[in-house]
Amino acid sequence: MNRPIALTLAASLALASTSFAVTAQAADWDLPMAWPAGNFHVKNAERFAEEVREATDGEVNITIHPGGSLGFKGPEMLRSVRDGLVPLGDILLNQQVGEAPFLGIESVPYLASGYEEVKSLHEFSRPVYDEIAAEYNQKILYMVPWPGQGVYTTEEIVTLDDLSGVPMRVVDKNGLEYMSALGAAPRQMPWGDVVPALASGAIKGVTTSSSSGVDGKFWEFMGYLNRFNWQSASNMVTVNLDAWNALSEEHREAIEEVAARLEPEFWDVSRAEDEEKLALLAENGMKVTEPTEELRAELLETARPMWDAFIAEAGDPAGEVIAAYREKVGK
Repeated sequence: MNRPIALTLAASLALASTSFAVTAQAADWDLPMAWPAGNFHVKNAERFAEEVREATDGEVNITIHPGGSLGFKGPEMLRSVRDGLVPLGDILLNQQVGEAPFLGIESVPYLASGYEEVKSLHEFSRPVYDEIAAEYNQKILYMVPWPGQGVYTTEEIVTLDDLSGVPMRVVDKNGLEYMSALGAAPRQMPWGDVVPALASGAIKGVTTSSSSGVDGKFWEFMGYLNRFNWQSASNMVTVNLDAWNALSEEHREAIEEVAARLEPEFWDVSRAEDEEKLALLAENGMKVTEPTEELRAELLETARPMWDAFIAEAGDPAGEVIAAYREKVGK
């Protein structure tokens, strides 16, 4: 290669590098979400995107894609963000247990029931979540729990016999094992398959939150929400580390500030969501019930052996986290 051509090529490469370094400070990111438009997680993400845009002077733009419109299903999201198929992901933790068993800790039956217990569990589990996210080439921006899991059925559940043989959708492996132990006939499926399965009669029950019950208009298929509050679940919004590190330090700090400030507010949104959606379910004719003390005792008795089973399967540090959490809450 003669000298003039070499100099020209070197100059072109230097210009390209400089151009990338400048343009890498800005970003247009897509955030796929499985939940329908109007779901509170989607609304939270829309607010987050708006405030990120403002905090970065319009240089980091996040476009929300609800309803699975980009074709990504929930159980795929941890891998999809890791591999850079999308820069951001909204990830339901307990759908990722095939990748990282520890991420199912919140859904261990009756281990953490209600917002305050989930908050206490996060004191010990959040550092582990951060480590797992980093192993999968991503960073957690914020986390928000769903309202507690209820059981939707065509008939009220008064005793365990009322669950016997009911074909029922569950979210994860923990739910599959627990509902099987209670005598139901569960099958694991992502959210996008639930309403078609109800419409076809393939399932007669669903374990999910009050929010999802309204999203799916479950009153069109079932008459009861049995508020067992037996399982908790959180979503985490993560960013691919390659995309994250391409931003300027100033933009990263601005986004972290927005996420830290909004996360507690998003928890309050979830609490309000539960109250609002329970009222909407009742308004649409669904009977919302609480288990009797006798039934609740049986549900807890069935659940407790699963705590040790989870520790044995997930390994360290699940045992340490659960022991510290139980000591804190006295459970």
